[in-house]
Amino acid sequence: MPDTRHHDYDVVVALNYYTPYVSGVTEAARVTAEGLATRGWKVLVVCGRHEPGTPTHETINGVDVIRTRVAARIGKGIISPGFVPTVARWARRARLVHLHAPMLEAGAIAKAIGKDVPLVVTYQCDVDLPDSAFNRFQVRALDRSHRMAVRRSATVCVTSEDYAESSRLADDLRGRTTELPAPSLLRTGGSPAYRDGEGLHVGFLGRIVEEKGLEYLVRGFRELGPDARLVIGGDFAKVAGGSVVEKVRAAIDDDPRVRMLGFVPNEAVPDFYASIDVFALPSINSLEAFGIVQVEAMMLGVPSLASDLPGVRMPVRHTGFGAIVPPRDSGAIAAALREIEAADFDREAGSARARELYLAENVVERHAELFDRIAPTSP
Repeated sequence: MPDTRHHDYDVVVALNYYTPYVSGVTEAARVTAEGLATRGWKVLVVCGRHEPGTPTHETINGVDVIRTRVAARIGKGIISPGFVPTVARWARRARLVHLHAPMLEAGAIAKAIGKDVPLVVTYQCDVDLPDSAFNRFQVRALDRSHRMAVRRSATVCVTSEDYAESSRLADDLRGRTTELPAPSLLRTGGSPAYRDGEGLHVGFLGRIVEEKGLEYLVRGFRELGPDARLVIGGDFAKVAGGSVVEKVRAAIDDDPRVRMLGFVPNEAVPDFYASIDVFALPSINSLEAFGIVQVEAMMLGVPSLASDLPGVRMPVRHTGFGAIVPPRDSGAIAAALREIEAADFDREAGSARARELYLAENVVERHAELFDRIAPTSP
């Protein structure tokens, strides 16, 4: 039945971190929200004010953003007492709530908004933390909260059924999911500004954090010949939960063929992709469930080397455009890089297939169709 309540917004989006913070979760949320706004939807994002200098209220590319005060931080998580009440207050004046997990408050939000407002959860990934009594408690609390939200949700969007079936929440997700990949931007127009010579150029772009497995990539790369280059772009200064940059530097060990660029600004990302021959995503655990960056590279004709992990491996499986390697295996990474270099990939066909599956405009349209079915407007 169409919703006849007054709507200030079509969608209220809830997540802990939003732009200017950069991660796979925040980018998926941002691109979807802005894509809906471009289609004329009224969209509000409620998030934590994780950087004190950011405004509490602003509009970014047609999306209204409210940031609630952060009182404390626990590892990657933030504690914001006003977050759940703010989401609930605006939810009552919206057609639908779109919640991005992992998020400790997911269950509390699901309960607070009640049964009158449709809820869609995008479940990005499970949370894994180093083993300790406190971390085990955190993981149990997160899983319990996520289960509450999943059971209340009209549907749960997952980037792949492959990941959903391997999740700790698999039993709760089964029969409730809609497969929707993360929307990926087409970053054309770049020039090879980061290229150095004619040898094989391997690239990684993302946060310099434990789950990315960068030390294994570096060690595998170092088995290649003297003309090869490895370019690593990504933030290690402002990363929730802390960076592992020193571990990566130790693996590099002053090898001049490896460059660490630090944070690559959005306007320079096309140049990064235009500079590499292979994109590498050597993830080591379930905190990586898709990998927007590997898909962006594929859409530009760059094959991907991805770890054989649920979700992460699916873009290569679906397109046949790259190679899949066991996680934490530097030797396998080296062998796969040599194979990709020698392979005669049809880069145009690989690009076309990746765009068909993952291009932001196509994925956002699928979100809009899903939301309209769940929360139809009044006639």
